[in-house]
Amino acid sequence: MTDAIIDISLLGNPPWETSDPFLFCVHHLDEYPEGNDQMGPDPALLKGRSLGNDFSGKDGWSMYHGKVVPGFPQHPHRGFETVTLARQGFIDHSDSLGAKARFGQGDVQWMTAGKGIVHSEAFPLIHRDRPNTTELFQIWLNLPREHKLVEPHFAMFWSDDIPRKTFGDDRGNEVTLTVIAGAFDELTPPAPPPKSWASTVEHHVAIWTLEFDPDARWTVPAAPEGINRSLYVFEGQGVRVAGRDVPNGTRLEVDPASELEIVNGSAPTEILLLQGRPIDEPVAQHGPFVMNYPGEIRQAMADYQKTQFGGWPWDETTPTHSRDGGRFAVHIDGRKERPAQSE
Repeated sequence: MTDAIIDISLLGNPPWETSDPFLFCVHHLDEYPEGNDQMGPDPALLKGRSLGNDFSGKDGWSMYHGKVVPGFPQHPHRGFETVTLARQGFIDHSDSLGAKARFGQGDVQWMTAGKGIVHSEAFPLIHRDRPNTTELFQIWLNLPREHKLVEPHFAMFWSDDIPRKTFGDDRGNEVTLTVIAGAFDELTPPAPPPKSWASTVEHHVAIWTLEFDPDARWTVPAAPEGINRSLYVFEGQGVRVAGRDVPNGTRLEVDPASELEIVNGSAPTEILLLQGRPIDEPVAQHGPFVMNYPGEIRQAMADYQKTQFGGWPWDETTPTHSRDGGRFAVHIDGRKERPAQSE
């Protein structure tokens, strides 16, 4: 094993293993069918599924905890952040503080749960006449102790505002870098929420995706020592990293202080990069609550039972928005926004 590669492991079923300051990473890819009037699958297609807990992948898709519309009905979070990369399809967000959004087609939502929020993530099947492929990453980024109980907040990174650049190698093959967090050269992404671990430049938090043409090569630049850096090879037929053959479906922990040459094989390949300076604090986790000590988890559960983190202002556990309403966001403070190009 080369010095640049610290460890290599198979991804297996999600969630994938992560390193501090990250807590969780899951990749969903569902080939949903046409949508009905409720923006869910035809009920005939739901037979044989364990509705409310369907992770089967039957026919190429799952309902997850949804019963009519796929997704994740109302559920609480405290003490960390969710970063949701909506690569294909759409996500309808609704939360206990009255905020809502529809995002997709390359948009990113970055939510600081802080002291507590309840939200729903529905995957509306908007198209009646064609499949509704939905693909996303959800990444959990920890919060340091001093910011565990900050006010909840979310930011929308619309696709057109997320910097991307295509690099050509010496043979004319191309690699496209998308930067969600962590600037690279002139590529500066939108600012993360103000209390995020990523909001401090010296923490060197990066969330990048890399798309390789067949046979393309690119070198990941070095970062400061003391940073945790992982690469997730999640699509393709394998690459060569720092002189070592790496199959698809692999996680690499690498030395951040080493430049890392990646040479693709004969098929298009995609890689997710996660890096950041570790928070290096105790982690106590119980499902959707992430604190430092077990007593704080017990307090989180008691607080949720008492306050419901603001209650639930919606009529349904998995609200969906207007089929033809396009992409939008209404923030906790009532501010409204849309991307420059909204369909």
